[in-house]
Amino acid sequence: MAEQRDFEEFLEKFRRHHDVMVQELHRVIVGQDAVIEQILAAIFTGGHCLLVGVPGLAKTLVVSTIARLLDVEFRRIQFTPDLMPSDITGTTVLEENEQGRREFRFVEGPVFTNILLADEINRTPPKTQAALLQAMQEREVTVGQTTYDLPEPFFVIATQNPIEQEGTYPLPEAQLDRFMFNVMVDYPSLDEEEEILRVTTSGESPDVRKVLSARSILYLQKQISQIAVSPLVISYVARLVRATRPRDPAAPEFIQTLVDWGAGPRAGQYLIAGAKAVAAMDGRPNITIDDVRRVAIPVLRHRLSTNFQAQAEGMTTDDIVEKLLDDVPEPNVPKYE
Repeated sequence: MAEQRDFEEFLEKFRRHHDVMVQELHRVIVGQDAVIEQILAAIFTGGHCLLVGVPGLAKTLVVSTIARLLDVEFRRIQFTPDLMPSDITGTTVLEENEQGRREFRFVEGPVFTNILLADEINRTPPKTQAALLQAMQEREVTVGQTTYDLPEPFFVIATQNPIEQEGTYPLPEAQLDRFMFNVMVDYPSLDEEEEILRVTTSGESPDVRKVLSARSILYLQKQISQIAVSPLVISYVARLVRATRPRDPAAPEFIQTLVDWGAGPRAGQYLIAGAKAVAAMDGRPNITIDDVRRVAIPVLRHRLSTNFQAQAEGMTTDDIVEKLLDDVPEPNVPKYE
């Protein structure tokens, strides 16, 4: 009973911290509430984010402001066609020590940080993109015959421009699956755009104060992972993920018609993790099916491969996920006699 009370007090304290973080962010960022919520949800659960949007929508500004809000190390890599894997992971150099002997020394690359902004990640060839795979999954980097652990916490937040095709290299499915959320950054509303113009042309330079340290983030991740998940929610998540696979008997007819391949088990893990973050940010000790639905689109949109039929009908993966959320029913609650 005391543990439950302590946990509820933690959640209430965390909710207040989250509200302060959002208020601080909005001193610099106008609007983009959903984008901010999804990035923070990924950070609080140890996930990575892919931000997709046309130029000029403050994708980089959002990430750099969040990094200033957190008392952690932040580095940015501008991905270009000539970027090499060693430019990310680091390299071994031959140098002379104090005794006059030559020896090899590993020089860390920018991946050795807490928050890594991979700007325009689709502008670099697959060989360099793949340099992030081990870092994103195992939180370590292998150079030569030595494996180096990355600092904790570690997050990759990548940006991508969806409208440019020349000189770009689409991320392979294996790497897309490493991202917890695919966050779509949309145009601002009229009121928001007027506010952006007012703030950015007034000469003001608002600053944000640091709210959380690296140790605090690790503690929050551990506590949020302990949020209760009922068998009902687990059953719903499993059914939802399996319904995205066209060869599964439970897949709806429109999935079999419009989708070539669906989401894997990692999608279900991220649905539950994202729902836990949403519940914690609301100060609740358990998650609901509505929490799962709240994070379903950013978790699933990059894990479905649509076919020509979907393109002919003008159906995007977002449309298909929304239709799936309407189609997959909630599991029946067993009745006790």
